[in-house]
Amino acid sequence: MTTPLQSLIATGTKVWLDSVDPEAVARNRDWGVTGATSNPIIVKDLIETGQFNEALTRLLQEGVNDEELSWRMTDLLVRDAQEVFAPVWQATGGDDGYVSFELDPLLEDPELDLPSAERTRRYIELGKKWSAGHTNRMIKVPNTDAGVVALEELAAAGVTLNVTLTFTERQYVRARDAIWRGAQRLPTLKGFKSVYSIFVSRVDVYTEQHLPRLSPRAQDQVGIVNAKRIWRMNEEFWAEKELLPLKQEIVFASTGVKREGDPPWKYVEAFAGSGIETNPPETNDRVQESGRTFTRQVDRLPSADVLAEIDREVDMQHLERTLM
Repeated sequence: MTTPLQSLIATGTKVWLDSVDPEAVARNRDWGVTGATSNPIIVKDLIETGQFNEALTRLLQEGVNDEELSWRMTDLLVRDAQEVFAPVWQATGGDDGYVSFELDPLLEDPELDLPSAERTRRYIELGKKWSAGHTNRMIKVPNTDAGVVALEELAAAGVTLNVTLTFTERQYVRARDAIWRGAQRLPTLKGFKSVYSIFVSRVDVYTEQHLPRLSPRAQDQVGIVNAKRIWRMNEEFWAEKELLPLKQEIVFASTGVKREGDPPWKYVEAFAGSGIETNPPETNDRVQESGRTFTRQVDRLPSADVLAEIDREVDMQHLERTLM
């Protein structure tokens, strides 16, 4: 009998787990999930469970400071998840089976007030450091001004990239173009792989707060429409590039529902058919419990009047500034 996640994968979607919790990774791998992502909040929450106290004790005995401790634990958790998905990476020739490692978000902290050039330098330095010696590790770089400048140099250095914190078409295009410029400096494009994480549910939170005048039909669709349009742009851009053995893909991120009353599979269902969905553990758990069968929806948009309302009412520049 086909499970809901198996039916989702059969549509052409790659499903990744938005966690590196070892138990969740093992469970989701059994369900057909083929990759994972992490961020500092995920790592913090895992450390607070107490299940990694033995590893923490070993590191403390080495005399490392708090900052080094946090990154060493991140490296450990991501490495363990990489081992689980390494067979996927091997079987797909490097097209799947990745685990994402996010760089230090505090580089963007206004209180730190680092000059943009220094933030870029640090992203490049850290990206090279934490990717060195790894095959199925992606480096997460934020779609900020400093992060985007770093993308070209990281891509030129052969670092596999996941651009995170992307909300708008403008952001997607500048990040994609920076990575493509860097990729063209590589001696070969054989191993070139990049993904672009488009955040979805946070957009719907924004429209509820800032655009209550939207009709119910449009209010429910802004995040989905925005992500689907960026997906289409990505498909068309890379289709024109010849001799790229690996797919350059959209990651549909922030797929856990945030509005009361929304079904947990709302975004999972909307993007079925292509790209990568990186879902929180509880979302995949609820999807598996749902008994649903998924069909391709990623290239289906709402009616023309709903699209016209979204285009008329949503100021994407304000949305981007607010969410960033």
